[in-house]
Amino acid sequence: MLEQLVPIQKELAVIVARNERGQIACYPVVEMEFDPEANLVNYLFAPAQISPEIAAKAVEIATRTAIAYNICGLLAVELFLTPAGEILVNEVAPRPHNSGHHTIESCPVSQFEQHIRGVLNLPLGDTRLLASAAMVNILGEAGYTGAVRYEGLDEILAAPQVFVHLYGKAETRPSRKMGHVTIMGSSLEEVREKANWVNETLKCKGAKKI
Repeated sequence: MLEQLVPIQKELAVIVARNERGQIACYPVVEMEFDPEANLVNYLFAPAQISPEIAAKAVEIATRTAIAYNICGLLAVELFLTPAGEILVNEVAPRPHNSGHHTIESCPVSQFEQHIRGVLNLPLGDTRLLASAAMVNILGEAGYTGAVRYEGLDEILAAPQVFVHLYGKAETRPSRKMGHVTIMGSSLEEVREKANWVNETLKCKGAKKI
């Protein structure tokens, strides 16, 4: 399949929740930065650094997409923002999603609880951001495989407003998603600085070099 190359200024995502009675709730738009080699999200920042007009347009498109799919539960809608200000739907996922993991700490109701509320046709919960937030995916280090070993974990766990989530995978390999870290702070500049520190400090290596 061949597709036209899209010029991308930013990659955005909106988590939309919907229940059977038609109630809809959207989490604030997030901005994602990808690892170019692994093609996985490396960093996520909430809220996205976009204008209120672009944010409103992204939420509207994500909402219309969820209605079109007649979703009950969650729909993660990944979006491209072009330099011309156009918003294009890249892909969707009808489930809790990597682009919403930060909500465990950063929102009153996490995406996981919200998904259950939507599926069971319960009232949807509060989706506002409690603070600026970032998420860093913990990926298997290049050049290593086998039984997992974490380096720098003690330093990360000792840091304030830094929350580690390990997925319990016993084996690692290059670029395998092993967990994530959520960082909260008073500004996007603060959480970006902490996110870079987490990415440099926490390493996921295997027992064998390859």
